[in-house]
Amino acid sequence: MASFECDILILCKTYPSPSGKHVETSCVAGMRPDGSLIRLFPVPFRLIHGSQQFRKWQWIRARIERAPADKRPESHKLFVDTVKFLGDPLPTTKKWEKRRVEIEKLDFFADFGQLEQSRVATGTTLGLVRPQTIRSLELTPVANPEWSDAERAKLLQSQRQGGLFDATDAKALTTLKKLPFDFHYRYVCKVDGVSREYRHKIADWEAGALYWNCFYHHGNKWEEPFRAKLEAELPAADLMLLMGTIHRFPDQWLIVSLIYPPKLPSELPLQGSLF
Repeated sequence: MASFECDILILCKTYPSPSGKHVETSCVAGMRPDGSLIRLFPVPFRLIHGSQQFRKWQWIRARIERAPADKRPESHKLFVDTVKFLGDPLPTTKKWEKRRVEIEKLDFFADFGQLEQSRVATGTTLGLVRPQTIRSLELTPVANPEWSDAERAKLLQSQRQGGLFDATDAKALTTLKKLPFDFHYRYVCKVDGVSREYRHKIADWEAGALYWNCFYHHGNKWEEPFRAKLEAELPAADLMLLMGTIHRFPDQWLIVSLIYPPKLPSELPLQGSLF
């Protein structure tokens, strides 16, 4: 299968999970210069040498090829050692001016149901949904808040892997912490006067990092600042949900990234109260 070089703007990194074959993996999604979405999977992001760890909203150039074991049309294999940075991450200044230039190239779905119809009809497995309202943020304790022995063993394989990262960095790498909660958005889309409610899990790495940050700074009172960010601050922006399907379950969707440019002044009078 032929590989090729591609410019990609990184839009998403999902929270890592243990994988027997790949140690621990994240799904990385982004867009090409023409606005088409692309998935890089699997990516052992935390195990990549620091000099090649790209960031969200950063343009990179890398060699990729169609993922041989992943039938999702957007999925590609990343050759990590070919990653080159094409500048710093796009800034948020002037109300996300430079980021908006890129976002406007993307196709939007006003309703998740339309995205699902596109999956059935054409095989689409990545798409951007703009909900009308975030109804609630649901926090559900996971059944097992600690990794099983088998999962921990997979994570510790990083100390025995070679090629993708420096051995010294691997030994210093702390074991990935398992999130003790699942996060779900319950949201509403409205098309042609008809409202439909949906519920999807948030797999965005930023949400997981926010949980740990709130927990470390506030202890058992972590929930208040966590909800303030995800249930109030982000929905008050022009929140968009980047949706992606699960590799093993291609008909099941996750929110893989939250994209939240501030509302422009012209948009404010058109928006009602979110709560």
